[in-house]
Amino acid sequence: MPLVKGSAIVADDFVHLVDDAPIPAEVAVLISAARFIANPDAALSRDGKVGVLWPNNRDIDELVPHLPKLAAVALIFPTFRDGRAYTQARLLRERFKFKGELRATGQVLRDQFMFMLRAGFDSFEVKKDSDAKVFVEASHRFSVFYQPTGDGRVTAFHRRLMRMPEGARS
Repeated sequence: MPLVKGSAIVADDFVHLVDDAPIPAEVAVLISAARFIANPDAALSRDGKVGVLWPNNRDIDELVPHLPKLAAVALIFPTFRDGRAYTQARLLRERFKFKGELRATGQVLRDQFMFMLRAGFDSFEVKKDSDAKVFVEASHRFSVFYQPTGDGRVTAFHRRLMRMPEGARS
């Protein structure tokens, strides 16, 4: 499955583990929310990076105490019509100041790519190579936005405001 990150198609550093597989010592792993919450110390006490696959129907507050130690959170879009992961992404970025990789996985569609970027996602697991190429192209196409959101980009209004002389801002 192609991974788009940083406006490029990249190799996935994380190994997706099934719940009964042993956790390797120094490999970056993505583990299920259920497995992680059942024993967070087992995953976090090792040397490799840890990421969690977090379903959109699970309360993000369960994950908050562990955020500083996580390298990635992969939020799941079970269907393209279910947007709860957008809310989770914005909460993680804006309220909880999560600085790690925020990955969209599941039904990640090219039509929703810019919305996902604006919500704070910075990596995307897509099903088709052709979609990955479209994601890369779209990430370069738009550079100015009007609404402030979780990706931290400066809005068009604030860009204009920064260009104005100090006395003209009032």
